[in-house]
Amino acid sequence: MDFQEIKQLDGEYLARTYARYPVALVGGKNATLVGSDGKEYIDFGAGIAVNIFGANDEEWKAAVIEQLGKIQHVSNYYYAEPQVRLARMLCERTGAKRVFFSNSGGEANECALKAARKYSYMKYGEGRSRIVSLKGSFHGRTLFTLTATGQEEFHRYFGPFIPDVAYAAPELGDVVRAAQGRACAVIIECVQGESGVNALPKDFVRSLAKWCADNDVLLICDEVQCGNGRCGTLYAYEQYGIAPDIVTTAKGLAGGLPIGACLFFERAQDAFSAGDHGSTFGGNPVSCAAAVNVITRLTPEFLLEVQGKAAYLRAKLKGFDGVKAVTGLGMMIGLVLEKNAKQVVAACLEKGLLVLTAHERLRIVPPLTITKTEMDEGLSVLKEVLK
Repeated sequence: MDFQEIKQLDGEYLARTYARYPVALVGGKNATLVGSDGKEYIDFGAGIAVNIFGANDEEWKAAVIEQLGKIQHVSNYYYAEPQVRLARMLCERTGAKRVFFSNSGGEANECALKAARKYSYMKYGEGRSRIVSLKGSFHGRTLFTLTATGQEEFHRYFGPFIPDVAYAAPELGDVVRAAQGRACAVIIECVQGESGVNALPKDFVRSLAKWCADNDVLLICDEVQCGNGRCGTLYAYEQYGIAPDIVTTAKGLAGGLPIGACLFFERAQDAFSAGDHGSTFGGNPVSCAAAVNVITRLTPEFLLEVQGKAAYLRAKLKGFDGVKAVTGLGMMIGLVLEKNAKQVVAACLEKGLLVLTAHERLRIVPPLTITKTEMDEGLSVLKEVLK
C-alpha cells in the first residue's frame, strides 16, 4: 500500500484515538527507519522507548524466531520455560523475590496497586487502602492506573474514579498529608516521562523510601519508561540508592513485543495467592524469549556505553540555540525550548528526524544501540530546526 491508502483505511476503520504524524513506517535498521515512500528517518523516539535495540536487530530476531518455531502461546494453567527463565533473570538482577507477567505497563501498574491493597488488607484489615501518587505522574490507561495518574487532563470524561487515591507534590510533607495515616502504598516514577521528562529529587526519593519503610507503606517504583537500561542502569531507582517493595516494568523489556512485569520484593512477595490476579497473554513465550535476549544483553559493559551516549547527547543538546534546559536522566531526555515543541517535531519530521513531545517539552528516547553516526545525523537536523 502507498501512504495515502494506508491513511485512508486508518481513518475509515480505526478508532480515532491517535493524532498521527503523516508518515507510515515500514522498516529500517537500528535507529534508521524507512517510510512507505522510501524516505529514511533517524529515530530519536524508539516507539516511545520500546525498541531499545532499534529495528531489525539480528540477535533479537533470532531469539524470537527460535521460540516461534516451538510454540507461540501457553496458557497459564501450565508451566512455560521462557517465563521461568525471564523471571529468574529479573529476580537475580534486582533482588526481587517473585514476578507477575502481563502485557503492558498499565497492566503491570494495575497489578502493583491491587497487590498493595491486598497486602495491607491481609495485615491491617479495612481502612488502610489509600494509594498516594505524585502530581505530574502517568501510570496507565486502565481505570485504576488512570486514577493514579496525577494529571487532571487525563481524567476528563472517565469518572467516577477508583476511590481512595490521593495526589501529592514531590515533597515528603505533602505525601504524609495525602496519606492521612491510611495509605497502603506510594507509587512514583523516578523520572516522570509524560509530564516533561522530570527526574525526581534524590533527597525526596530517599526520604520517602525511609518513611515508607518506617510506616509499612509499600513503595512502588513505576519503571515502565525509565527502566530497562534507558537511564544508564538496569532500573532508574538504582541511581537513587533505595530498595522499593514493588517495581513495574514494560516498554523496552521485550524490545518491541508486548510485555509487562510486576516485580515483588521481600515485603510484598506473598501479597497474591492463587486466583487473586491473572492474565491470558501475560508471560507469552515469544515475548518472554525476546525479553530474555534483552536482559541478557543489558550487561554492565553495555550500560556503560549507554551512559556514554547519554553524556554525548546531553552535552551537544545543551549547546543548541533555543534550548533553555535539558532534563531527565540518561537516554531519557527532555528539552525545554524557546519554540513550540509540536512545531519542532513537525519540522524535524519533514527533515528526516523522529522525535517526541512531553507536554510543552521535546522528548528524546532513542534506541540504546544508536550509533554515533545516527546520533550526529539526528542532532544535525534538530540543530537546524531550532535555529
